[in-house]
Amino acid sequence: MADPQLRVATTAGELREAGERLSVPPAALGPALAEPGVRLLVDGAGGAALLRRQWAGDGTAEAVVLHRAGVPLDHPAVLATAAGWGCDWLCHASTGRTVPVGGPPDDTPLAERFRHLAALAATRVEVAVALSRGEVEAADEAAHVVAAVVLQELGVPVLSEQRSDRPVADGDPWIVLDPIDGTGNFTAGLPPWAFSVALVHEGRPVAGLVADLSSGRRWAAAEGAGAWRDGVPARPRAGSTAVLPTAPAGATVAVPPEMRRVRVTGCTALDLCLVADGSAAVWHDLDRSGTHVYDVAGGLAVLLAAGGAALTPEGRPLVLRPDTAELVRFVAAPTAQAARNLLAALG
Repeated sequence: MADPQLRVATTAGELREAGERLSVPPAALGPALAEPGVRLLVDGAGGAALLRRQWAGDGTAEAVVLHRAGVPLDHPAVLATAAGWGCDWLCHASTGRTVPVGGPPDDTPLAERFRHLAALAATRVEVAVALSRGEVEAADEAAHVVAAVVLQELGVPVLSEQRSDRPVADGDPWIVLDPIDGTGNFTAGLPPWAFSVALVHEGRPVAGLVADLSSGRRWAAAEGAGAWRDGVPARPRAGSTAVLPTAPAGATVAVPPEMRRVRVTGCTALDLCLVADGSAAVWHDLDRSGTHVYDVAGGLAVLLAAGGAALTPEGRPLVLRPDTAELVRFVAAPTAQAARNLLAALG
């Protein structure tokens, strides 16, 4: 019997071994290492499953099991992959058998229920944005509506860039979303642009999801459980690449002196995820007036769950408030010490 601890394959060696188990040429498994919508799960005891995300005839997403060996169709890891993709159904390609993905029970902790609904919301947003392509305001509005409809099932106030703030009682959790982060990129057709959402409790983003709508990549996180990029654990690391917002009007971007590469993506939520998964070393907005909570909450949830740090200009942990008009300023780095070093370097 296969080991129940299936994991996402990340190396060419794992791909070759899985090819032998599945009797599939390794070249046919290659997309699993490159495309966010293809996933190869393996274990240490001969089990393997290849899945692909696709759109069903009714416009919902489904996960299709293309090949499997020693892995039941309803294996928890297979269902979790489908859920993370925001799929309603899991299908077996060769037999046509279908299994509903379902969601966690009502008595499941709030953060876990949020993660499931956030993945569904991101998928609904993908469709809404695609149908509104070329009309930025319509796309933002459609994305907000479909996401809010899904997330309201939690019974928690939902704040958004597209709406006036709802009141949130002290100590109560709240959700904040940015339907399309990087609208300038979206307007120009220049990736990336993303859907971002977070569950915030007592000023801290305790769960979040950022979906790059231009590529299909997804980052998800929950406090105490960790962070993932396309199903693979995400961890920050030291480096020499900084991701920064666009330059302030009439000024230049403030670059930490030890950085050798600077990237400006135009999508803040994704920037923070790049620090969280080690693609970049630091981010900051100290040379600007600040950033709104809906721009940063989802990425912050990923960063903090991955083990990274976010500090205010005064060197204190960043606290989020349910106020979408307020501007926050902070630095993001792999560790609190690295964040303090960044603050010192920027003066």
